[in-house]
Amino acid sequence: MSALQGCSREQVDIVRTSTLRLLDYCRREDWSGYDPYDALNSEIFQASTLLNSRIPRLILTQALKRSPVNLRGWMRVPKTQNPKALALFLSAFLRLSRIQPGRHEDSIHAMLERLVALRSDGIPYSCWGYSFPWQGRKVVVPRGAPNLVCTTFVAGALLDCYEQHGGAEQLDMATSAAEYILNELYWQDDLSPAAGFSYPLRSLKAEIHNANFLAAALFCRIYKLTGEAKFVGPALRAARYSAAKQRDDGSWYYGEARTQHWIDNFHTGYNLSALGQIDHYLESSEFEPRIQQGFEFYKTHFFREDGAARYFHDRTYPIDIHAVAQSIITLLEFRRLDGSNLAKAWSVFDWAMEHMWDERGFFYYRVLRSCTIRTSYMRWSQAWMLLALSTLLSELSSSGERSPAQVSVALARA
Repeated sequence: MSALQGCSREQVDIVRTSTLRLLDYCRREDWSGYDPYDALNSEIFQASTLLNSRIPRLILTQALKRSPVNLRGWMRVPKTQNPKALALFLSAFLRLSRIQPGRHEDSIHAMLERLVALRSDGIPYSCWGYSFPWQGRKVVVPRGAPNLVCTTFVAGALLDCYEQHGGAEQLDMATSAAEYILNELYWQDDLSPAAGFSYPLRSLKAEIHNANFLAAALFCRIYKLTGEAKFVGPALRAARYSAAKQRDDGSWYYGEARTQHWIDNFHTGYNLSALGQIDHYLESSEFEPRIQQGFEFYKTHFFREDGAARYFHDRTYPIDIHAVAQSIITLLEFRRLDGSNLAKAWSVFDWAMEHMWDERGFFYYRVLRSCTIRTSYMRWSQAWMLLALSTLLSELSSSGERSPAQVSVALARA
């Protein structure tokens, strides 16, 4: 039986064509763009005293993020290259290069060069932060200040590159990133099982589950590649602590603080993916029951019957493109748990193409009950969707419906 049963050749061609058009759009933009949280990059407001306190910064950020009209040009917010976006692009190019050997080498090298150039300054490790300052609930995170999530995604992309192409420099940078997280961000409570990683700044002792799982997965991958056993103990302690916080229905809150008790699509996807990686790299099945219970919650609560991917588990809107991308990735990653996952991933993609695709070659940010926010965001939207679509094409190339050579020819003709 074909792995793509129920999916037409026309749908396959739509994915291929959409991938290429999205790739062309991102290349024309030089991989630069706006971000939902980049309001504090506004040259107008930086020149005033308005942003000298927390409340105005929060109001401005949320106003721009929620506005159905993109006001960033008027507010002189520049487009920037974001290290996390570049990491997602790098991982996408590596997937595409497996389908088309030799076709994306220049883009892979360009992403690597930019990631090296964008490392955080003044820190004796390889680590990365976002290309804008942002106001958290309590503190301002400066532009370029390294943080765990950005650093783990960049390190993961570097390891993707190392495993596919070799190159000691990529492994060295990823190992340095893991050293940064271990030496600067890891904490544990000697009086309880609690352990984790500071986020978004090293001064904040947070209990955020996707951060714990992402760092733990990176540590286990580094251990698998280098044999550095010092990473295993902290990885397992943090992962076990957050795994134990899984709720009875299989879900996780974003974090343990009272203000962090929400459940969303893409952070749940991060959790599941990271737990799967931990088991894989340690050659263990310790977290498999958590994965199975969590994935059952995921597929039951985050999808409407027509393929719309929910952001939150208990309501339909907003439908967010980041959740769409993560849904496709998570469904494909855990196909072994449900034979209908591929068909569901196609349904998510089809819905997004009908409701969130712009014929200029990019995806919209959000669909609300009353309107659609059509702003193009490079990190949040386009980079994630390129990774999702390249993952879908990689799945196609190994499914038996078309050989990698046939998919390569089809891509070249598009």
